[in-house]
Amino acid sequence: MPDGVALLTLTDPATRNSLSDQMIDALQLARSAIDIDSEIRALIITGDGDTFSAGGNLDDMLNGKGMFSAETPFEAREMNFNTMHRIPALIFDIAIPTIAAVNGPAIGGGCDVTLMCDIRLASENAIFSEAFLRVGLVPGDGGAWFLPRIVGLSRAMEMALTSRFVGASDAERIGLVSRTVEHSQLLNEAYALARKIASQPPNITRLTKRLIRFGAESTLSDTLEMSANMQAQAQTSEEHRTAVKNLAAAIASKR
Repeated sequence: MPDGVALLTLTDPATRNSLSDQMIDALQLARSAIDIDSEIRALIITGDGDTFSAGGNLDDMLNGKGMFSAETPFEAREMNFNTMHRIPALIFDIAIPTIAAVNGPAIGGGCDVTLMCDIRLASENAIFSEAFLRVGLVPGDGGAWFLPRIVGLSRAMEMALTSRFVGASDAERIGLVSRTVEHSQLLNEAYALARKIASQPPNITRLTKRLIRFGAESTLSDTLEMSANMQAQAQTSEEHRTAVKNLAAAIASKR
């Protein structure tokens, strides 16, 4: 993998890439492969065809299959822990930086998968909806935690309580995505961004991701303490020394 970038595509065209038990199992296999491949420094996640993900599998809901087969609240609770709650563990907890290349509708759990990524790029065809109420459910896969932190409490409430569809331009306006790009250029733009990330010192990049996330949830005092600890690791590393030498050489060459 010469550029250090991997592409993970959600693929189940018959269900518009829904988050079925089978899809979650496939994500588990992909995650295991990513974790052991030290050459992967950035990951792009997108959907197959014209949809990112339609979220929960409607056929499973209608017929009480898979994660919707439980008959009591206690059984359903355990199924949520053992199935749907695997998704944030599989996506959000990836050590390397992740980019959601949102190629089309990202609905319900599909929307939440994009929120679990570090950066979101939207095709002009992208549509987002926290549409759990449309099927009489709550955002039970972590969306209730992710969405307010990204767009703020008021906008998160509006999205969740109305199930409204948010187009690409509105998504960019409210900070749901970093930027919107032409549909035909989505993967090119995602790869260009991922390669920039992958070109940075890999171990320090992972530390930076962890520190930014820690800072988003912590006090200044705690963040400074964590920064000191992580900076101690960084400034005594070979990656730091090499990066400084390379930058100094590049500056000298321009004089």
